[in-house]
Amino acid sequence: MIYINDKEYALKQTQSLSQLFQSLNINVEKGVAVAINNKVLPRTDWEKSIIKKNDKIILIKATQGG
Repeated sequence: MIYINDKEYALKQTQSLSQLFQSLNINVEKGVAVAINNKVLPRTDWEKSIIKKNDKIILIKATQGG
């Protein structure tokens, strides 16, 4: 089990953060920040960051407003 924004997801196989987003159809366009276990990861590290059981992933999307 892993957690994305406090929602549980089954981890079926070892995969990178990028692969996880693709397999769950999560759109991570520009303006998205990701943290795993409270550590922010630059987009350049998503492909080599392997997701492990019980990881807590936070997705934050920048929005405009005033």
